[in-house]
Amino acid sequence: MLFSASGNRCGLLSGGCLEGDLQEHALQLLSDSRRCLVKHYDSRGSDDALWGLGLGCEGAMDVLLLRIDSTNGYQPLASLFEADDARRRAAFDIDVKTGAVSVSTGIETALLSDVFTITAERTPRILIFGAGPDAEPVVSLAHLLGWSVTVADHRPAYLEAQRFDPRTQIVYADDFALPKQLNLEDFDAAVVMSHHLTADERYLGILADTTISYIGLLGPLTRREKLFASLGGVSRKLAPRLRAPVGLDLGARTPEEIALSIIAEIQATLKGREGAPFSSAR
Repeated sequence: MLFSASGNRCGLLSGGCLEGDLQEHALQLLSDSRRCLVKHYDSRGSDDALWGLGLGCEGAMDVLLLRIDSTNGYQPLASLFEADDARRRAAFDIDVKTGAVSVSTGIETALLSDVFTITAERTPRILIFGAGPDAEPVVSLAHLLGWSVTVADHRPAYLEAQRFDPRTQIVYADDFALPKQLNLEDFDAAVVMSHHLTADERYLGILADTTISYIGLLGPLTRREKLFASLGGVSRKLAPRLRAPVGLDLGARTPEEIALSIIAEIQATLKGREGAPFSSAR
């Protein structure tokens, strides 16, 4: 979570319970010479006598506040951005007493209780084949999660940039071919939803030769079988990775509901989960 000296904040650590108090401590840290401090919260007692919020969350946590500015090279934030641009994971050790930041080795951390390690996954990159109206909520939800989104279509009339979030990369697939500078191996998931049978077949053929682990296909089961029949042996490359019909069973009917089911399935798959309700766990 980020706090600024002007009082703005981005992100959440809890459901909003701790953030107001945390901001006060963050502003204090930003106004003095300290690099860091650790704030302890304990809501395991019903009265929360320590800070009087009466949350009833039944948990405790230590929160590390770290001042990041020009005097420390904006570390480790700057290095995290660099790692994300390079499509690699990153991990850094922070000395909770001094605030010193170093690249994590994964060894000392286990031995020193005064070291806090932060790790960052790569930003998920999603490729959507088909820029029809129902692609718009898929793109919007993906951006809401902070994902990087590329939309490709063979129909120039559909590639109107103003229809999508300005962060979206728009790609023209001339004769169903993608520009050579677009590296498909950079993507974590792809969704084929052009509503054009020939186009979907060509797009699936392109994806078959990639290592993208999640490939979704919009449409009923009969459509998948028809496309598999046309693809012939290529379909064997797709079968282990293809989600068709795409999405989780949420009872979706509207474009927005369908987008939610698609994004939810991608999220679950990327995190190695089944998408089952928490209440079913025993």
